[in-house]
Amino acid sequence: MAYQVYLKKNEEKRIVAGHSWVYANEVAKIEGKDKNGSLASVYSYDGRFIGKGYINHASKILVRIFIRGNETDGEEFYFNAIKAANDYRLRLGYSNAYRAVFAESDNLPALIVDKYGDILVIQCLSLGIELRKKLICDCLVKLFNPKGIYERSDVTVRKKEGLEEVKGILYGEVPDYCPIEENGIKMLVDVKNGQKTGYFLDQKENRFAARRYCRGEVLDCFCNSGGFSLNAATVADSVTALDISALALKNVTDNANINGFKNIYTVQGDVFEVLRDYKKTGTKFDTVILDPPAFCKSANEVKDAYRGYKDINITAMKIVKSGGYLISCSCSHYMSLPLFEKMLAEAARESGRTVRYVEVKCQAPDHPALLSAEETQYLKFFVLNIV
Repeated sequence: MAYQVYLKKNEEKRIVAGHSWVYANEVAKIEGKDKNGSLASVYSYDGRFIGKGYINHASKILVRIFIRGNETDGEEFYFNAIKAANDYRLRLGYSNAYRAVFAESDNLPALIVDKYGDILVIQCLSLGIELRKKLICDCLVKLFNPKGIYERSDVTVRKKEGLEEVKGILYGEVPDYCPIEENGIKMLVDVKNGQKTGYFLDQKENRFAARRYCRGEVLDCFCNSGGFSLNAATVADSVTALDISALALKNVTDNANINGFKNIYTVQGDVFEVLRDYKKTGTKFDTVILDPPAFCKSANEVKDAYRGYKDINITAMKIVKSGGYLISCSCSHYMSLPLFEKMLAEAARESGRTVRYVEVKCQAPDHPALLSAEETQYLKFFVLNIV
């Protein structure tokens, strides 16, 4: 008999509103018996059916709901769900490189699918999805006819599901670098060893928007493989790409070369230390871009992350020329937009600079956010004018 999960009183409101996660501490009782990772039905305290999702007793998120009716989780369901997610992107004009499936936002919790040309990269972040990986890959092959599918499930969040970190080829052949085009720029994406699934697709529109503010000398901090650097190079006199990773800087150089950019220079070092050195030597830039990795990956880390964000933004504000711009980003949903805005205001005050808001954006439309799930809204992109 399949699992039947009954919630405590009033714990169903968030889930009925559209959130998919059922936490173990919200559950009053569990009836039935099945395998871990199987499909479980979830009910309110008074027995009202809410939905079905995969159960995992090893996780604090006991059930991830993705079926609200009588459907089953077979191949037809997955094919239609992935097709609906991809059709949404196609209607927006995406074709070459984009996120085709964004987990909860596409009603496929814990599943990520990114498209890089004719290569797909997937992440399976829950036990239920892991157990249906082959079925999902079969659907992806039928829908996209890719040359290859690569798995990048080498993320620590899998440990919370009792899963090991894994990566490797699931289908076909996958090259070390996948050529894509972004905003008219050629890119080589390192899908096997690059950050996340190889590239940060969520900043695509923001990287194009940054061009407006990148005249003169530009400093791109935490440059990774050079997304912001390359977009800036289309309009800037010079771009300094700064990162602690030698591999990331090699990718920047390779990407600059295939586009014929001669105005990108790389610097390897700890961004915090290099910015402090620039401040000491009086080195200034017309535009500084801060796009760091998430400083906090849990609520317990927010205070330390806040200090880190403020520290680096204060220093960055001090090395921007008068009339120049600071582009400051955060990709942690725990650092909420109001909290990030508060941090920027404090940084401006402590830097002694007069700072104006120019533009505020979020993640790209191929990474839609659910109003019912604040976790899906995570990216902040602020353009600030340093007067």
